[in-house]
Amino acid sequence: MPLEQRHRLHWRSNLALTAALLLLWLGAGFGVAWFARALTFGFFGAPFSFWVAAQGALILFLLIVAFYAAFMNRLDRRHGVAEDH
Repeated sequence: MPLEQRHRLHWRSNLALTAALLLLWLGAGFGVAWFARALTFGFFGAPFSFWVAAQGALILFLLIVAFYAAFMNRLDRRHGVAEDH
């Protein structure tokens, strides 16, 4: 496969992954705030909506970043554009 075609496929895969992770981020950030009133049960001594907003969303955001980094490293190696450090 020509280098230009590999780069184009790599970029398309990168955009698809970024879009999917941004939708997950939007769902976690906006979805919990939107439905917070329905999440009124207690969880570790605080309302569940507060716990998710304060802790759960942050953990999910960090997992999204870690997943993106790991997936992009694998994608870079697969398409031959990895940085060799």
